[in-house]
Amino acid sequence: MDTLTSHARPTTDAVITIRCIKSFEYRTCKSLVLQHLNLETTTVGELKTLVRENTLKLYTVAHGHKTQNLIINMEDDASLIFSDDSATLAWLGLENEAELSFFNREAYETFKKNPDMKW
Repeated sequence: MDTLTSHARPTTDAVITIRCIKSFEYRTCKSLVLQHLNLETTTVGELKTLVRENTLKLYTVAHGHKTQNLIINMEDDASLIFSDDSATLAWLGLENEAELSFFNREAYETFKKNPDMKW
């Protein structure tokens, strides 16, 4: 049986994708792929400093379901937004090939009230 990509690498040498969202309405984001990331020691705060945004939310995990919204997972903010800057990524359940969204929280809250897409 083949190994799933989420388990192909140890949590001390993971690859994750960061989706740096610039605009929710126009669905613009830039992907940043981080290789050789130690999920056991890297904290949410360290990742926020690296990307320079103020909110981190899980978008999807390897072999998991994807949201219908192409820019952000708008479900379950309470458990998917990582607000504890001292928590390690492994403690939060991140595995190899996870995809995270970084964004401005104020812009996200405004978009949630009226989630219209523009072209």
